[in-house]
Amino acid sequence: MSTIRNPIEWGIQQFRSAAKHADAMSRPGQTAAPQVRRIRVADLRDVLTRGVEDFAAYRSDIVLLCLLYPIVGFVLARVAFGYDLLPLLFPLASGFALVGPAAAIGLYEISRRREQGLQTTWADAFAPLRAPAFGSIAVLALLLFATFFIWLASAQAIYSATLGPEPPTSLSGFLRDVLTTGAGWTLTLVGLGVGALFAVATLTISVISFPLLLDRNVSLSTAIATSIRAVRLNPLPMAVWGLIVTGGLVIGSVPLLLGLIFVMPVLGHGTWHLYRKVVPH
Repeated sequence: MSTIRNPIEWGIQQFRSAAKHADAMSRPGQTAAPQVRRIRVADLRDVLTRGVEDFAAYRSDIVLLCLLYPIVGFVLARVAFGYDLLPLLFPLASGFALVGPAAAIGLYEISRRREQGLQTTWADAFAPLRAPAFGSIAVLALLLFATFFIWLASAQAIYSATLGPEPPTSLSGFLRDVLTTGAGWTLTLVGLGVGALFAVATLTISVISFPLLLDRNVSLSTAIATSIRAVRLNPLPMAVWGLIVTGGLVIGSVPLLLGLIFVMPVLGHGTWHLYRKVVPH
């Protein structure tokens, strides 16, 4: 007897089919799964330093490229205020952490080219669109965006179960309810807990995957498996890196999201150098 699947089950099935297709279309002669080495928390200082150096080397091109981030943020904020989606304003903003690894793919490419001593401009950030591994990169990016929308649905469900289901009538009233009522505290604590689970899952499957797909001839499944192994082998450094990313995005979002123009490049370039630390040449 056939059954009607819910949207999440359907989406998971579609992703699995797309992933298999991407692997089937991967380049022939794939290399073996790369080695993964242990790093220390202290290594993250060097990762960030190198990220800042990459940003400084191409700051004019990168700032122009990263103007997209606050523009997207403004659009999301306008949607939230204009269509009674105020409870989703914070989940929308925090969603940068979920889609950030995909949004920073061009920054990884710039760091890769600089590492090789190649002349680089902002246009080279779009080189992954022509890369042999683009199919796998696109499927992984779609997975992150699907995770983002599932997170938004979860956040809406949490609001409906606590302060909802009616939308707030004003920003001040919404903030008052969140900060001064038991339901508001429940919303905050449950939302942070669920959001952390989404963030950990996203970090685990993507922190190494995107740079690896750019750098080596591996399948999507190998890239994800390598990223998972890297996180398992380095739980503390990866947890600290996740906190650095989250803190950086929060700081970058405070001044009308304009700080993302500077925060995203440093984190994006830093992620490439984190990959270099974890996966040896």
